[in-house]
Amino acid sequence: MTATTAPLATAPVRATRQPSARLRAWATRAPLMPALVFMIVVTQLPFVATLVISLFDWNALYPKARRFTGLDNYRQVLTDADLRHSVWTTVLLTVTVVLVSLVLGLALALLLNRKFRGRGVVRTLLIAPFLVVPVAAALLWKHVLYNPEYGLLNGLLHYVGGPQPDWISNTPLLAVEASLVWQWTPFMMLILLAGLQSRDPEQIEAARVDGANDWQIFRHLTLPHLRRYLELGALLGSIYIVQNFDAVFTITSGGLGTANLPYTVYQSFYQAHENGLASAAGVLVVIGSIIIATFALRVVSSLFREEVSRA
Repeated sequence: MTATTAPLATAPVRATRQPSARLRAWATRAPLMPALVFMIVVTQLPFVATLVISLFDWNALYPKARRFTGLDNYRQVLTDADLRHSVWTTVLLTVTVVLVSLVLGLALALLLNRKFRGRGVVRTLLIAPFLVVPVAAALLWKHVLYNPEYGLLNGLLHYVGGPQPDWISNTPLLAVEASLVWQWTPFMMLILLAGLQSRDPEQIEAARVDGANDWQIFRHLTLPHLRRYLELGALLGSIYIVQNFDAVFTITSGGLGTANLPYTVYQSFYQAHENGLASAAGVLVVIGSIIIATFALRVVSSLFREEVSRA
């Protein structure tokens, strides 16, 4: 009797518990649904439309002549000499800006990690370039600094009797890189300064007691500790620089060999009206950004795990 009635008594309990658990799970997820729907409508649907358009030979001037070409647009992006040059320019611009910004940001972070009078004011002034609107920053460099007639750089050279070069015409890519380095060095500085302030002071003090000098402490303690922060700054900076359009468009208008892939997308779409080709180049930019963002998220998650393990 007891063996046969026990399962009958527990069965209704299980049946009533399962729906309640599912309802609680849906009640927890429900507030996130509007944000999820908004994100899909704003980001994913346009990307799917761009992906579909990239499979067509579609010129906006001749909309009735569009035809399906499969991966031909991607093949043209990867084999066309001008497009390949824009990909190489994008890589060169990204690597140069990120590396120089990291080195300068590390130097400034080491400076601000020391205590001195007016450190708060200096920190605020150093952060200011990152807060400037990208287009305004590019215009500032183009007209206030680079202008050959009334620019600040040529004004200083004229004061010491130096030459009066046309910076944008003579060194166009370097002119774009300098403006981006100026704007992104404060971002790297903030990340690395946070890493410096998270060091264990007892470990540094023990190293000094053992006779280690500043260089040995930096090489064997500080630099290994900052490795994750350096990776994070490099990855986040790369995500932006790969997609940068403002500086190239404002300073050189894509001329003199400075056209990167985002500018090439703009040129193909708005000037040549090649919707399919521009969409294929845009998809490649998105794929590259997703790859970099994946590594960035892994670095961020590892940093969080390290902080939790310390706590």
